[in-house]
Amino acid sequence: MSGDPETATRRTRTRSGEGAAPVPPRGVVLLFAVACGAAVANVYFSQPLLVTMGHDLAMSPALVGSVVTLTHVGYGLGLFFLVPLGDVADRRRLIVAQLLLLVVALAVVSTARTAAVLLAGMAATGLLAVVTQTLVAFAASLAPPAGRGRVVGLVTSGVVIGILLARTASGLLADLAGWRSVYLASASLIALLSLVLYRVLPRHNGTPPVPLRYGQLLRSTITLFARERLLRLRALFGLLVFAAFSTLWSSVALPLSEAPYFWSHSAIGALGLIGAAGALAATAAGRLNDRGLSRHTTGIALALLAASWLPLAFTRSSLWALVVGVILLYLAVQAVHVTNQTLIYALHPDAGSRLIGGYMVFYAIGSATGAIAATALYTAAGWGAVCALGATFSCLGLVLWVFTRHSTPDPTAKAT
Repeated sequence: MSGDPETATRRTRTRSGEGAAPVPPRGVVLLFAVACGAAVANVYFSQPLLVTMGHDLAMSPALVGSVVTLTHVGYGLGLFFLVPLGDVADRRRLIVAQLLLLVVALAVVSTARTAAVLLAGMAATGLLAVVTQTLVAFAASLAPPAGRGRVVGLVTSGVVIGILLARTASGLLADLAGWRSVYLASASLIALLSLVLYRVLPRHNGTPPVPLRYGQLLRSTITLFARERLLRLRALFGLLVFAAFSTLWSSVALPLSEAPYFWSHSAIGALGLIGAAGALAATAAGRLNDRGLSRHTTGIALALLAASWLPLAFTRSSLWALVVGVILLYLAVQAVHVTNQTLIYALHPDAGSRLIGGYMVFYAIGSATGAIAATALYTAAGWGAVCALGATFSCLGLVLWVFTRHSTPDPTAKAT
């Protein structure tokens, strides 16, 4: 298999006839975005509810903390073991089946009477929430190369909004009707979406399924990383930008809960709404990729990511500096993320689910690395050290781009 993404792109376009495929209707793309947002939100609902869950089920603080951990562990496992199935199965049926199983997992969580049942339900919820990535791969497969960036950008904007609204919505709903109502409401919404998607989603995959057994499928995901330099590079970009992203969001509550702010948990959660600008970045980056500007988009976004830590360093003395830093960080992270997904899918559309699932494993590793390092560093050295850590991750990404920007061909430059 050639390591040249331009050659691979031309080959797959000729084989599958992608160049003649119409862009999916905007209503269908928006449905993909809504479904992605609704599914991924389930990974984040629990974060404002941990104290209440712990009191209700008499859980120790350490056990309560494992709620979030198990959800993310389940999500990471799903990225590797479930998302690749989109390359060998009917994606429409696979998506609906995963959504219905997610409804069952959410029902288990909402009715849990013991810590063991709750933890099992949360792990299953994380495992099945990876349907988000199956939806992204399906949407990408339905779009022609010339419009793929826009489609991926719009769908990713739904993911961004789902993550942003999850904490705020769960906190508000829990205040009104208790924490269990959050998961009951989500189960109802997911059930409704599964019905709509079954009726609306195309009955074809966009790319034909590949004839691989399950074990071969998983091994081929690893083989793709070994063969494709662009995939390895973009996965590394993803790891670094999400490490920077997690560095901020895993620790920003600490200075905001202290002097001079003394913000409540709900106020800190609402800060994430400022990041709605990231949804705009997702769509804009998609359009720039369609114009063959993915290399420039990546460089500019990484420079903005590095620059965002300068205002963030003044968080304790200026709320406006925090707001500016958050907006810049969200814009940069989402622009790189959309660009990464668009480029790696163009390598081998017939392996789109494996490519995106494997790439997202690095996203999960980066997120975990940033969270662990930031919280430990804040305790030891304070907010300034956290900002230095985030800037280090960001600058590493920018340096990597500088040294590789001309050595790796850009598949979108030939796909338009």
